[in-house]
Amino acid sequence: MESGEPIALPTSRGIVRGLFATFARPRPLAREAARLGRDTVRILRGTDEIAPSPKDKRFADPAWSQNPAYRRLAQYYLALSDSLTRLVDDYETGGPDWREVEQARFVLNAYISAMAPTNTLLGNPAALKRAFDTGGRSVVRGLRHMLHDIRHNGGLPTQVDRSAFTVGKDLGVSPGAVVHRDEVIEVIQYTPSTARVRQRPLVIVPPPIGRFYFLDLAPGRSFVEYAVSRGLQVFMVSWRNPTKEQADWNLDTYAGGVLTAVDVAREVTGSPDATTIGFCAGGQIMTTALNHLAATGDDRVSAAGYAVTLLDFSSRAPLGAFSAPRLLDVARRNSRRGGVITARQMGSMFTWMRPDDLIFNYLVSEWLMGEDPPAFDILAWNADGTNLPARLHEQFLEIFGKNALVRPGALRVLGTPVHLSRITLPTFVTGGVTDHITPWDGCYRTTQLLSGPTTFVLSHSGHIQSLVNPPGNPKASYWTGGEPGPDPHAWRASAEQHTGSWWEPWAEWMLERSGDEVPAPTASGSSAHPPLEPAPGSYVRDRRPGAG
Repeated sequence: MESGEPIALPTSRGIVRGLFATFARPRPLAREAARLGRDTVRILRGTDEIAPSPKDKRFADPAWSQNPAYRRLAQYYLALSDSLTRLVDDYETGGPDWREVEQARFVLNAYISAMAPTNTLLGNPAALKRAFDTGGRSVVRGLRHMLHDIRHNGGLPTQVDRSAFTVGKDLGVSPGAVVHRDEVIEVIQYTPSTARVRQRPLVIVPPPIGRFYFLDLAPGRSFVEYAVSRGLQVFMVSWRNPTKEQADWNLDTYAGGVLTAVDVAREVTGSPDATTIGFCAGGQIMTTALNHLAATGDDRVSAAGYAVTLLDFSSRAPLGAFSAPRLLDVARRNSRRGGVITARQMGSMFTWMRPDDLIFNYLVSEWLMGEDPPAFDILAWNADGTNLPARLHEQFLEIFGKNALVRPGALRVLGTPVHLSRITLPTFVTGGVTDHITPWDGCYRTTQLLSGPTTFVLSHSGHIQSLVNPPGNPKASYWTGGEPGPDPHAWRASAEQHTGSWWEPWAEWMLERSGDEVPAPTASGSSAHPPLEPAPGSYVRDRRPGAG
């Protein structure tokens, strides 16, 4: 699943170096070889001690427990996987840079997932049964899927049937209108669904990677719909998908877009100021704009929210596999040469971070079982990626690799050195407890980097699941606690768990900071910003109408 975080792409040389470092330690290698030999003897004799986890869906078919050959095949795979994992753990104890450890772990995890016997027809009893039951038709369909994916999907199995969804018809359907368009952004004003609204508008800043409609999926799963239903006046930034011609767009360009959207929302609503919420990398862009406002004594933004946004990249995370200095240099050269880094380049790396779920799960169902790709809205959004301009990518890599946002003065945006401690407005910060892209304790760091009053809420789920998190799911929960201190784990130890979605406490927090209730506007836009076209607009669909 794409994260909205820009990354560098591993090189073959870096992969080889990481593997060599892991395996070039004679003592751990000999120890694991001996242990694997002992495990193999026990497996051949018929041990029951090695068994798949009940949660491992790959080995759910009864043949894996009842057929002696398949049971031993699964056991050997699990024993080998454990040995490889321990080698990486041992490499870590040797004290290398943690980013190099994460790179080795990334490569070996991908290898372990790829060599699972369930990824082959003969090694997958469920696929063999399907072939027998269908008279071989499932094999023919699977071969057709595989050939299609080799030709059209970079050799990876297709995750979703995108033909089942159309933006503006099935996705991004909250009513509203584009009330501003320039070279960089469209600003969408959403139609109120309540008789009265809060005077101060909310401006949503999505990441420039991917399209904004993950925040406006089908009714009942839309953050926009929920925010409107609570009486907020909601405006959305819709980024234009850049091409090589926009290679020089940078943080100035995008932070300027945020300020433009704030000014549009203020003018349309007649409010002297606005609130904002930034998602993923959109939160990083929003922060540079807020820093500029703070440095110039400008109070046109009165409160801000952060959703699964990392500002501090010093914390250990799987993303560190892509932040070694040599990788960042290669990524800079590649994006400069191409003018943009493409959605496929970024998306493939995030996919390989969770290969069981995002690659081999679909390989089995589509290539081996002959099933069609699923039709699922969030997967359709994930497959609908956008490019990142070379200059912006280079600056993101500086933030990522050199932790430039938290080093006072290391970046200049809109002519202003970035000093996060200057930002004193109230903030609402969230993280996802199982987020593998932006770990929650890294998101929590934002509460310590900014100087204003802050509230932290921890969501129960992972990166995308914590964003598409409508109230009403009985399995959903979140934690709230006291004033965030320096230690995120101390905060969590004393936090209280609630059933529901973090959207709910965020809305309450935002309503308190959104001014008085006023009658809802009966029309979109204003004389200065008349409606240009209905939501979701043109940029989200890669249309380029004449600038208005």
